[in-house]
Amino acid sequence: MKFKLTSIAAAIILSPATFAADMEDIERLTVKGKYLSVNQSNSIKSPTPIIDVPQSLSIITAEEITARGITSIGQIIDYAPGVNTSQGEGHRDSVVFRGVRSTADFYLDGNRDDVQYYRALYNVEQVEILRGPNALLFGRGGTGGILNRVSKKAKTSDKFVNYNVSANTFGAYNLQLDTNVDTGDKSALRINAMYESLDNHRDFFYGDRYGFNPTARFELSDDTIVDVSYEYIDHERFIDRGVPTANGEPVEAFEEVVFGDPDNNYQTLGADVFRANVEHTFSDNLKGNFNAFYGDYDKVYSNFYAAGYNAETEQVTLDGYVDTTQRENMILSSNLVGEFETGSIGHTVIFGGEVINTKSNQDRYNPVFDSTDGDRETFNISRPLSFRGLTGTNAEGVTVTADFSDLNDDTHVDLDVYSFYVQDEIALSDNFDLVLGARFDSFDIEVFNADPEVLETRSRKDEEVSPRAGLVYKPQKNISIYASYSESFLPRSGEQYANINGDANALDPDTFTNQEIGIKWDFNDSMSFTAAIFENEQTSLDNDPNDPESFVEVDSDVSGFELQLQGYITDKWYITANYSNLDGENASGVELRELPENTMSVLTTYEVNEVFGFGIGATYQDESKVSTSASSPVLPSYTRVDASAYYTLSDKMRLQLNVENLTDTLYFPNAHSTHQVTVGAPINARLSLIGSF
Repeated sequence: MKFKLTSIAAAIILSPATFAADMEDIERLTVKGKYLSVNQSNSIKSPTPIIDVPQSLSIITAEEITARGITSIGQIIDYAPGVNTSQGEGHRDSVVFRGVRSTADFYLDGNRDDVQYYRALYNVEQVEILRGPNALLFGRGGTGGILNRVSKKAKTSDKFVNYNVSANTFGAYNLQLDTNVDTGDKSALRINAMYESLDNHRDFFYGDRYGFNPTARFELSDDTIVDVSYEYIDHERFIDRGVPTANGEPVEAFEEVVFGDPDNNYQTLGADVFRANVEHTFSDNLKGNFNAFYGDYDKVYSNFYAAGYNAETEQVTLDGYVDTTQRENMILSSNLVGEFETGSIGHTVIFGGEVINTKSNQDRYNPVFDSTDGDRETFNISRPLSFRGLTGTNAEGVTVTADFSDLNDDTHVDLDVYSFYVQDEIALSDNFDLVLGARFDSFDIEVFNADPEVLETRSRKDEEVSPRAGLVYKPQKNISIYASYSESFLPRSGEQYANINGDANALDPDTFTNQEIGIKWDFNDSMSFTAAIFENEQTSLDNDPNDPESFVEVDSDVSGFELQLQGYITDKWYITANYSNLDGENASGVELRELPENTMSVLTTYEVNEVFGFGIGATYQDESKVSTSASSPVLPSYTRVDASAYYTLSDKMRLQLNVENLTDTLYFPNAHSTHQVTVGAPINARLSLIGSF
């Protein structure tokens, strides 16, 4: 069966992964590709065609995730324009959105998902990446962009069992199950489950991940739909923070050395996440949505890492800490979407509100070495290091032990956020659309510092209005030219609300503005092109070094452009190509960290016949700085080549091969700091059996 999709749908379907789909599924994919998951919690919250959204964005569907053998957010980012990955200290997703690094601008069905962990994709319908500040719909943060996962929902009048079994050449393997059953004429139950055993190219690496996510749908009437969901998350993995640098770049000779404690570099996460969503159609022109989200997270993060390196003596200095986080997020949100006309002018108005309560307890303990009575010790570099189980032999040949006994901080956070927003998509004529909106946020945080030597409570309340404006001109139905302006902010308590000690208690939030112009062009029913030029500006207040009682503005600026070409060249030949050019510096004129000037990717697939197809891709990242300082080491540029092939065994079974780093290139994709640079994986292959009953 050959699929004829719209140009947008073609842009997000990598290969014939939906080989078992029926005609209803094809229509669903077409609508979803055109409207950014209409009728589900999504990034733009209204049924607006992508070509009419005055903003640069990317979408990847579950079908494409499967076809490319993707198991992580980072692998999605590799082939998306305007974004790149950061190390995240080896224990969390971390994305650089147009030069702004974030570990918290992640969303699940439009709900904030800010706990630091690696997100699984087994229960995802699609992933949406919106670039530029997004405060109007998402509130604080979202300063360079956001990443939203749309979850799979139960389907009435449908029954299926899908499975995906895969293993790679490192020894890792993954099992996924997706089953849906009718429980009545107007109700259904869907269960997504996964188990993943982790392994990779680095010594000592291990881990496993469990996920279990039942969802239920109840169609109470033709106008009211209720979705409820529970997800159990259990993750454990080894923490690897990479290798040190020397002479301004990573030390390639250490590509196989792990700078940590094999027994005390780990992360564990347990979480229970509940979601409920009610959609109600009041009339043909008015629809409403109410959403409740509760997440309970318990995380431990323990690690040692290279804090210093002496190239002359071939010695490394280790530092470390252990963190714990217990967080509860309660989010209640609702919105109304109404369509009406005033004379000849059409309106699509979104009015919404959100209430968030977050309780988060965090503590950190530093190690104490008995040899130094401090948190650092020096060791000779060897493979493995002479340090395991908090015991080892230091560079002087002395047996040393360490203990996580030095309390660094212990904070208890209570955060209340109240928001409401309104946006009007105004159809001025057949050719012009105007988007106007604003959001009000009240951000009230109280932090109790439980350190016995401090024992103080600090609080701060910020109230901010974030505007958005966009103009879309359509000279014809398949072309849109747009201009947009938006703002966002980030309170000084930061993404993880760790504290508001010192100056943070007195300083206003950082503010971000974005100006963007672009074009979206659907050449025909199978090929589309988008381009955007933008400028993001960040303004922060800091203490004046010459007058402690005064403040000065500290600004940074990122500008650039993005190009995307996606679609079918012929019925059998598909291609997606992306290019980004970024330029950013701070107020002192120093280039920003993790901001490669040029990134590009090309991915193409070809269907040889009805049962066999193959693909090849390449991603290039320019050199970038590890830190924002004039003397920062540099991550070298690299090109990685990937390949894939599939063979359809039957109507309901496919064998698939995905090969990463086909040319076995040594590369360093990202870093956390000077002596913590990630070593990219060598050539590795994943073999998958994908099918349905």
